[in-house]
Amino acid sequence: MGLYNKIMLNFWLFAGILIFIVVTYMGFVEGFDVWSYYYLFSGLALFMFFMRKWMIKRMDKHMKYLNEQQDDEQ
Repeated sequence: MGLYNKIMLNFWLFAGILIFIVVTYMGFVEGFDVWSYYYLFSGLALFMFFMRKWMIKRMDKHMKYLNEQQDDEQ
């Protein structure tokens, strides 16, 4: 599961940065009045990156706690 989490974490970061760059470029080419709304997608992808990163840390702490509980029982 760790490999999948790393891949998806990097995917959301890459998607957020790429969308931001493309929207900024298209904003300069065609005007920001049309393309400014698409920054929402970049923000959403970066939000997913930070949410996933937070959840991975939370899951790791929980798994460590469960392992400690299991060791205490034995």
